[in-house]
Amino acid sequence: MHDNATVAKATLHAATRGAPQPRVFISAAHKSSGKTTLTLGLCAALRARGTIVQPFKKGPDYIDPMWLGVAAGRPCYNLDFHMMSDAEISGGFARWATDADISLIEGNKGLYDGLDLHGSNSNAALAKRLGAPVVLVIDARGMTRGIAPLLLGYQAFDRDVRIAGVILNHVGGSRHEGKLRAVIEHYTDIEVLGAVPHDPDMAITERHLGLVPANEADAARAKIARVADRVAQSVDLPRLVLLAGDVAEVVCGPRATPDTVWDPVRIGIARDRAFGFYYSEDIDTLREQGAELIALDLITDTRLPELDGLIIGGGFPEVFMAGLEANVALRTQIASAIRGGLPTYAECGGLMYLSRSITWQGRTHAMVGVVEGDTVMHDRPVGRGYARLDPTGIDPWAETESIPAHEFHYSSLENLPRDARFAYRVTRGHGIDGHHDGYLYRNLLAAYVHRRGSGPRGWIKPFLEQVRAQKGRTHDNPNRLMERTQ
Repeated sequence: MHDNATVAKATLHAATRGAPQPRVFISAAHKSSGKTTLTLGLCAALRARGTIVQPFKKGPDYIDPMWLGVAAGRPCYNLDFHMMSDAEISGGFARWATDADISLIEGNKGLYDGLDLHGSNSNAALAKRLGAPVVLVIDARGMTRGIAPLLLGYQAFDRDVRIAGVILNHVGGSRHEGKLRAVIEHYTDIEVLGAVPHDPDMAITERHLGLVPANEADAARAKIARVADRVAQSVDLPRLVLLAGDVAEVVCGPRATPDTVWDPVRIGIARDRAFGFYYSEDIDTLREQGAELIALDLITDTRLPELDGLIIGGGFPEVFMAGLEANVALRTQIASAIRGGLPTYAECGGLMYLSRSITWQGRTHAMVGVVEGDTVMHDRPVGRGYARLDPTGIDPWAETESIPAHEFHYSSLENLPRDARFAYRVTRGHGIDGHHDGYLYRNLLAAYVHRRGSGPRGWIKPFLEQVRAQKGRTHDNPNRLMERTQ
């Protein structure tokens, strides 16, 4: 529908109009409208035409950003009012978008949905904070004339939100599309940027946490290519690029330039089919603060390399629990290293892996065992949504401020000893037992909640301080610990 030269020309036009950091906020009237599929299709379609696309995701999501990052060919960054200040959101956006031709910011849920009555943390609030024009993805199934009051209502609800265009999704055919376009043109001043036919082949397989992670789906790139091809045929890409260029500069304060010369440390990080939930910002921060990140595959690696610290993020260990159990050599070495004092940070799936066992769908498999509890999967979420933590004061990191976090787990940790020690009191959320989270053992901190690692209340700074404080101690050397177990 739109050739590479046309899109490249539109990109150049937008870039030379004097508008810094061209951007569009992709939102919807409600969740499950198909905006993630459309956004990753836009990322890939624009990238294929020579446009440098920077993706962003609103909220504390891990899975959508994996897909968006693969589609755009560069890391996707999260923007979240709960765990970031306004200044951090603006500064992060300006920094990450600086070398891109266009930024696509995908919202979560509906445009005006949020946690409070005034919508202070809504998609609309973020679009206004970034000065981004909004493109609404509308699930058009069963709609004709009724689309007009829907769009007019969204315009009238907050006049400071600029709804610049609409993409019709799940359109039933050319006749249906024609009716929708005629209604929108007659009753509104909103541009129709595209109409995407209903196509089951565009759907991304779903699982209990949302979309299947791109690091697990072998056919992810092929799926993205199919979606991108359909989006390119159905959406006016040059017009989208031009709308993105009609923006003002994002106002943000100067970024502090650290003058610290970091002592380098080697940090193992689980990145495989079972584990992969990490914020791109946190990966950047770890490297900026002197961490050499050593990727570990907890399913196939049989030897723990020489490390100063270990990170095991979230994921789907229950799906791969047979393979994780079968890797006895690595499980044994990890257990010995943690018992010997190796500084370790684990979240959700990482906590499950470090427990004694995981039970799911009538099967139980042994895990590492340094967390003295057993993980049991359930059919419904146990902890879900934003959380807030107060440090108990007994963790080795000596944190004192209230900590924002989020959680989304279908499992519970059972059979814990009565004298289990916890780093956090949960003031909002569920955590491990409804009251506490952050299981403590030696230099291990393992929790169900996910925290932002970067920023003043992030986990990275105190974790690396602990790593450097322990570095070089004989009893903490994983290689020596390994040798004793082999």
